[in-house]
Amino acid sequence: MNLREVMLQPVGAGEEARFQVLMQAHHYLGALPKIGHTLWYVATWRGHWVALLSFSAAAWKCGARDAWIGWDFRYQFDRLHLVANNSRFLILPEHHHRNLASRVLALSERRLVRDWPARFGYPLLLLETFVDPRYFQGTSYRAANWQYVGDTRGYRRTRGGYSAQPSAVKRVFVRPLHPQAQHCLAQPVLAPHYHHGAPKLMLSAEQMRALPAFFADIPDPRRRQGRRHPLPAVLAIAAAAVLCGMRGYKAISQWAEDLSQQARARFRCRYRAGRYWVPSRSVLRAVLIGVDPGHLDQALQGWNAQYAGTDEGLAIDGKTLCNALDEDGRQTHVLGVVGHQTHTCYTQKKSVPCPSARAMRSSKPTRSGWSSRSSNPSRSPARPLPPTPC
Repeated sequence: MNLREVMLQPVGAGEEARFQVLMQAHHYLGALPKIGHTLWYVATWRGHWVALLSFSAAAWKCGARDAWIGWDFRYQFDRLHLVANNSRFLILPEHHHRNLASRVLALSERRLVRDWPARFGYPLLLLETFVDPRYFQGTSYRAANWQYVGDTRGYRRTRGGYSAQPSAVKRVFVRPLHPQAQHCLAQPVLAPHYHHGAPKLMLSAEQMRALPAFFADIPDPRRRQGRRHPLPAVLAIAAAAVLCGMRGYKAISQWAEDLSQQARARFRCRYRAGRYWVPSRSVLRAVLIGVDPGHLDQALQGWNAQYAGTDEGLAIDGKTLCNALDEDGRQTHVLGVVGHQTHTCYTQKKSVPCPSARAMRSSKPTRSGWSSRSSNPSRSPARPLPPTPC
């Protein structure tokens, strides 16, 4: 076989059924459903299918990979979208030729650099895969310049979280798609073009258990009749969902519905008939509208002070609300302080801007790049960040 004649292309809509049948028949793990951000590829030689590949979302937790990247826990969940997992790789039985596997892997790297941003709107920095040493040694990945970074602990994800007992330990291989992939993923400030969606945070079990206690002293705005869910549990779930990137009542409610029974117990949800129950969207909306915003802000600041990571810099920004007018017809201004590294909102203040402030906002930046908002540019939080090599 002339390896230069091997081509790689995405699996078309009419070819997906054939792809799944072959994967189920010949791969030792069987086929995978196409869920979320997933790309399927087929390698062909003179019109014949010779290999199949599947790339999907990265593993949430992998100690060997995380140690190799060197990223902080507070950054990990917000940057996992920059890592893709080679979840399936199959050389069809009649095409086991020398160097074919490494050739197909090299072609897939070149395709992913173009196809992933075009399909999902953001680039990839790193590929990962798991090899079961009971069946393979990862020779093809090594030949394609993938790097062995360690072994897993043997736990696997289940519907209830993770398996209680470790099973088969797998070898972890990674392949950077950027010359500075480690630096880009681990640096405190991520380059803007790598952001995707709202900032996200992965909550630990300790943080889940601690959240309700911070809302315990907030007065419940609901009537005593019909209080099915404890107020601290409702507020803790809403706060946790927002920390994990959810926006809007519907997204918060769906995030709550997806919580396992173990996670619901950590949030101290209502327990009835042998199960933990989460509040519905209408309950979440009613509580968030009725609760005192000052008390809620104090509770969240208390949680931030104890659990949020340290920030090397703070960004202060404000917006004028178009249709929010006071009794004198003046527009309301909201000022917020957000941490550069953790994306934590430390505080927000609502006020009516004075005429001089409105005049400052209308001024243009000077030649040095500073706005006339501050009389002391050396202390202004609006100072632009230095460019990063990523």
